[in-house]
Amino acid sequence: MKLVRYGAKGAEKPGLLDNDGQVRDLSAHVADIAGDCLTRQGLDALRALDPGTLPLVAGSPQHDLRLGACVGQVGKFLAVGLNYADHAAEAGMDVPTEPILFTKWTSCIAGPDDDLALPPDSATTDWEAELGIVIGDGGSHIATEQATDHIAGYCVINDISERDWQLRRGGTWDKGKGHDGFGPIGPWLVTVDEIPDPRTLRLWLEVDGHRFQDGTTETMVFGPPEIVSYISRFTTLHPGDVIATGTPPGVGMGQKPPVYLRRGQVMRLGIDGLGQQRQKVV
Repeated sequence: MKLVRYGAKGAEKPGLLDNDGQVRDLSAHVADIAGDCLTRQGLDALRALDPGTLPLVAGSPQHDLRLGACVGQVGKFLAVGLNYADHAAEAGMDVPTEPILFTKWTSCIAGPDDDLALPPDSATTDWEAELGIVIGDGGSHIATEQATDHIAGYCVINDISERDWQLRRGGTWDKGKGHDGFGPIGPWLVTVDEIPDPRTLRLWLEVDGHRFQDGTTETMVFGPPEIVSYISRFTTLHPGDVIATGTPPGVGMGQKPPVYLRRGQVMRLGIDGLGQQRQKVV
């Protein structure tokens, strides 16, 4: 099942993608793709619906129908750093022995195809294609072997990062990761039953047609179950919390010389089975 949020910014409605790639409206059944509708019980109720009986939404998603972030009312937007061994090597840093955690402020969340407005004084804004985890059933101190039961599904995330603010302006990553628009999520949330092995997914990113990132989740240091279990030791996870799980090599900072985003450029990125995003830099 692929769940979406569609419509104008700030007024998105819940929907699902049918087998023909069209959006069906879920407004009569849930208020948003958020909270309890993402628990196992909530998702089972949505699976019981016949998509053919749901109102068809006019327009083609990601063409003449805007999609918002595939999760609404996100309480926590968490992320894992240096979680690909080959990316850690690219960055000249040691492979972590425990997950490196940071936050992306929820005000940075954007739709998958929304324009990215560069901050006025930014010169080192970078890209990071990432697998996103969406929490279903919440909990704390979750055992690794039970963690998949707490995942509602997966999605594409672009963990956009201002490197100067992240690495050289006082040492806290958060302020380089949380600017408005720095967290496109979607296009859809693909429920966990459709992704039996999240460690076998190809992910890629292009800028103006040049492919910079082309990797697989196989090189993750910590997989989704380990990440969910580890984070739940430090904070209670709630339905709709989002976790970005790290990026493969090919970020702009790792190029020789480094390459950063400029106004007028277009990013495209995607993950097998989870869809694609497109952001124009303005």
